[in-house]
Amino acid sequence: MSKLGNLGARLYRGEVGYDFVGKRKIWYGISILITITAFVALMVRGLHMGIEFEGGAVFNTPKTSVSSATAEEVAEEASGHQAIAQRLGNDTLRIQISGVDTDKSDHIKSQLAKELDVKADDINADLVGPSWGDQIANKAWQGLAIFMILVVIYLAIAFEWRMALAALIALIHDLTITVGVYALVGFEVTPGTVIGLLTILGYSLYDTVVVFDSLKEQSKDLAKQTRFTYSEVANRSINSTLVRSINTTVVALLPVAGLLFIGGGFLGAGMLNDISLSLFVGLAAGAYSSIFIATPLVADFKETDPQMRALKKRVLAKRRAAAAKGESEEAPAPDADATEDGDDGDDTAPAVVGPRSGPRAQPVRNRGRGRPSGKRR
Repeated sequence: MSKLGNLGARLYRGEVGYDFVGKRKIWYGISILITITAFVALMVRGLHMGIEFEGGAVFNTPKTSVSSATAEEVAEEASGHQAIAQRLGNDTLRIQISGVDTDKSDHIKSQLAKELDVKADDINADLVGPSWGDQIANKAWQGLAIFMILVVIYLAIAFEWRMALAALIALIHDLTITVGVYALVGFEVTPGTVIGLLTILGYSLYDTVVVFDSLKEQSKDLAKQTRFTYSEVANRSINSTLVRSINTTVVALLPVAGLLFIGGGFLGAGMLNDISLSLFVGLAAGAYSSIFIATPLVADFKETDPQMRALKKRVLAKRRAAAAKGESEEAPAPDADATEDGDDGDDTAPAVVGPRSGPRAQPVRNRGRGRPSGKRR
């Protein structure tokens, strides 16, 4: 078995682990800092909306040797607006400029023909109105609202309302970070960006539900034992699914990173940046939020429940009593306190909370049972 596989097995059995829930204030602080940075970027820099949302013109030139950088400068001087020029596979150029009307597009077209040394009639100009982008944005907002409502309803039914609320906060967290990154780097927001944002919601939710399902399974009849608090069981759930979350995230990020860094960066296919950046940031943020945000939030919400608060008091009281007697706090021996509050005392290996964290007890075999003492004759 590989080292990663061996680590995953040990994490699943509870032999090793990291206290994610115990250090939740650190993760909350990091997320709050990132979220504030995203909001500041949105207010200061704003989003660079594409022509589909602001309206503008797209010019397709015939074959030319002029570089895309030179074409951008010519288009910006002629229009007074920011331009984006992309070289296509047949050595033609695609130049898009936001916020221009029909009269101005004719002037830009003639200037491009002059500077690129091509005929004006050979340049195709297409005007794009902002109404089409508004329709896409409105439909996206409607789809997002419906998706959020259905997610909350489903999680509240399949799990409980606390998990539904934590998942909703994690989704908003992922969207905010992704949009903030777009504002920071200045990438253009296109319909492809909207598609990418809606896509990451499903992945983020999937990763969160995997941890929630493990937590639901391990917390059955939790109040009937006195070995573990709810936060400890939640932490076990994160550790038991940690390697799976890392593997799925890495596998999902590799092709997206290829689109973003190789296709959009190295090869210069800038149109790939529209969707690849939102997918890359969203997938990474979704994996982070499912481990560091969603499950710790569930633990915080759940431990406000009177039953879980009472359980925590019993667990801590029993550990203090065991420590006073010089016994192990994680695997206390059965004593009179074990039957407190209806506990039947058989809490040394509760199946509902997963494997024991301490060394496994080896069964004692009675080799001499039913056998007379002395040597065989």
